[in-house]
Amino acid sequence: MDLENGTVRYEDEYITNSRGLKLFTCRWLPVNEEPKALIFLCHGYAMECSITMNSTAIRLVKAGYAVYGIDYEGHGKSSGLQGYISSFSHVVDDCSDYFTDICEKKENKKKTRFLLGESMGGAVLLLVHRKKPEYWDGAVLVAPMCKIADEMKPHPLVISVLQKVNKFIPTWRIVPGQDVIDAAFRQPEIRAQVRANPYCYKGRLRLNTANELLNTSLEIEQRLHEVSLPFLVLHGGEDKVTDKAVSQQLYNDAASSDKSFKLYPGMWHGLLYGELPENIEIVSADTIGWLNQRSEFGNSRLERELKLQDDEILILKHK
Repeated sequence: MDLENGTVRYEDEYITNSRGLKLFTCRWLPVNEEPKALIFLCHGYAMECSITMNSTAIRLVKAGYAVYGIDYEGHGKSSGLQGYISSFSHVVDDCSDYFTDICEKKENKKKTRFLLGESMGGAVLLLVHRKKPEYWDGAVLVAPMCKIADEMKPHPLVISVLQKVNKFIPTWRIVPGQDVIDAAFRQPEIRAQVRANPYCYKGRLRLNTANELLNTSLEIEQRLHEVSLPFLVLHGGEDKVTDKAVSQQLYNDAASSDKSFKLYPGMWHGLLYGELPENIEIVSADTIGWLNQRSEFGNSRLERELKLQDDEILILKHK
């Protein structure tokens, strides 16, 4: 399907993961133009790629990129109980496997590879990077879930009780908390769109989902120093969903030599979908500007891989 007067081609398909589940994948590609790089989307909790991230993907394609997305298990159009995360590592494995399959296609092997994650997708992104620290050329983290904001968590005593009963009723929707849609999206019309989207989960957090999100964010917060890829982290000054102070900590602690942090005063959690149109333009321009600079610098990862291949050929010749 062609979009934007035929300049963007949208395609989707289902794949089967290692656990036999069908997962929805989609891609936005430039028409009649070789993409300058690949970008892989990691969506937020209870969200999906093909609708809520469509406007972001189109902007990126118009800037010359090929964009790929996947709906996690239990999210969007993929299989699984809606809103249920049985294991965060399963989500990470599914994304890593799909993204790697795309990168390893013959036509993509020499292309630069970027990750872009929003909210919980930022946590997915960091763990995809941790699986293969040298594989990715850069990342954009939009209000990443390195720590869940305190105002979004239940009382510690409630958390303690819920963790004890989780082993018996992991799928139950009984975790109290604020309405994430109201807290995340500034524009009332976007809140209405999300509520009307049948592929976005609107119920209370399921017990094991809450447990996985909490444990993952705590673990990531303790290992920020291990992040080594080039990255841009973006956060709204009025974000009530994820903690902007930990985005600053990510910038401070990460081992990356190429890292940037932008804080947008007055902006909410949904920086690329849900903000005022003029604010979305600012955030999008910053994102694309950062990506363009790293696409034009040359690919140090690819240069390393080619040198390694040449060295191996020389060794074989001298045997």
